[in-house]
Amino acid sequence: MMAPIVHAQLAWLAHPQELAERLLKLSGDLWRLQEHSWQRALGLASVDPVRPKEDDARFGDPVWTEAPTWDLLKEWYLAFTRNMQDMLYDTPGMSGKERRKAAFWWRKWLNAIAPTNFFWTNPVAMRKALQSNGESLVRGFRNMLDDMQAGNVRMTNPDDFRVGENLATTPGSVIFRNDLLEVIHYAPRREQVHAEPVVIITPWINKFYVLDLTPKKSMIRFLLDQGLDVFITSWRNPDASMRDVTFDAYLQDGLAAIIDAARQFTGSAKVHAVGYCIGGTALAMYMAWANRRFEPEDVPVRDWTLLTTLVDFHAPGDIEVFVDEASVRYLSANMSRHGFLDGKEMASGFRLLRSNSLIWHYVVHGWLYGETPPAFDVLYWNMDSTRMPYAMHSWYLKELYLRNRLIEPDALHVAGEPLDLARITEPLYAVAAEDDHIAPWRQTFRVNNFTTGPKRFVLSTSGHILGIINPPVDPPKRKFRAGDAHRSDDADAWRKSVELQLGSWWGDWMDWLKPRCGELVQARPAQSKEFPELVPAPGTYVLER
Repeated sequence: MMAPIVHAQLAWLAHPQELAERLLKLSGDLWRLQEHSWQRALGLASVDPVRPKEDDARFGDPVWTEAPTWDLLKEWYLAFTRNMQDMLYDTPGMSGKERRKAAFWWRKWLNAIAPTNFFWTNPVAMRKALQSNGESLVRGFRNMLDDMQAGNVRMTNPDDFRVGENLATTPGSVIFRNDLLEVIHYAPRREQVHAEPVVIITPWINKFYVLDLTPKKSMIRFLLDQGLDVFITSWRNPDASMRDVTFDAYLQDGLAAIIDAARQFTGSAKVHAVGYCIGGTALAMYMAWANRRFEPEDVPVRDWTLLTTLVDFHAPGDIEVFVDEASVRYLSANMSRHGFLDGKEMASGFRLLRSNSLIWHYVVHGWLYGETPPAFDVLYWNMDSTRMPYAMHSWYLKELYLRNRLIEPDALHVAGEPLDLARITEPLYAVAAEDDHIAPWRQTFRVNNFTTGPKRFVLSTSGHILGIINPPVDPPKRKFRAGDAHRSDDADAWRKSVELQLGSWWGDWMDWLKPRCGELVQARPAQSKEFPELVPAPGTYVLER
């Protein structure tokens, strides 16, 4: 954390002319702010010279604008923050990556010292304390103690949800299990289904039921209602005994296993594969592997869908601050001692990427305002973290994030085959989200530049989760763009050429997918004689802590 910040300071000292120019600009900004301060102190109207960004909800209460004292505190904090950030991004003599890392860590500190985070500098907290005769402070203290006991700043009350009771309730059966995953086959919701099944590869960073939260939000239930036959991965939560499990195992005993199980269960030669996040990256690797392993007509996947998936890790977004040689060495050494990466460490890293909305918001509302954490299914799922085995995750970080070898033809060998994305000729439907901070949409677009089959790309509004968990509703909540993409396309040029549509992209996906899934046949039950039910859905692996 400290190294890039120190490097930035030394870089500015080594460039006195650029520093003098920046200080001159800063003095002009401070003079305008000082003028605003004098006017507010005299009770005169004055337009704020620095305004919070649209997604910054910290200063949303009118008191931060209407009361001169609090307005000045807000303005000076924002001015200081904005100028520091601009200086770090403009640091001379440093690489762009180092500048971004310095700005990221400095921004985390600036977020932590925001006046909204402390009782005596938060007028809303003081007002609530007075209005409740101190009861909000008592409740806030209890919330703080509960969070400390839980070892985490809770985003929702974990007692509000039970997997299999009010989450992940779509009926189905676990019809296959090995040491790495359970395969869930869902019971049909229509008398007839399309002959060829849909196989969903979920990320093993979190648990599968993000796609089966409540019935209204469930993508799985939506697919079943469309007359599709659905199988999904439920990954085991690794412990120290799985330290030596490799990515080869995830491909062969995970992806290949569920695809083979779905083909055998349905008697279909082909499946339609869907991969989400890291599950999508694994699916891209499987597709390259299968196109090397099988003859073109024998590849088990007819077409594939990627949801917020990276294959080119050159610019992975803010997560790059955690991924350099030193950080990966530290993580690998830590994983080597324990045999796995603890899920709480991964979850903390992702929350840090959006510390204002995912950490300090809950500190303020829970500890200062005394509010009970809301019952929010997505946040419960987000806290239900999983571990990752040492050998697999260390390899993944080094080969993909550090060396970016998946986009190099035949540079990466997995399960006995060299991978080349250009060998993938099966049709692709790829979805990205505009506000995704984990898989930036322009980087996810790059999959179109490496695969050779026909491609349709979709850009949804919202972020990594809500851009995907996006059921059709009336009135529509979100928007999307959808259009064909080609290997030579540029992301921004594609975006300008495609019309913005109101609603959910799920309908567009069904128009693309369902005609490819074969004729309608009599719906198959969740289990069969050859694949009897081991346990009902959601299975046992999803319950492991």
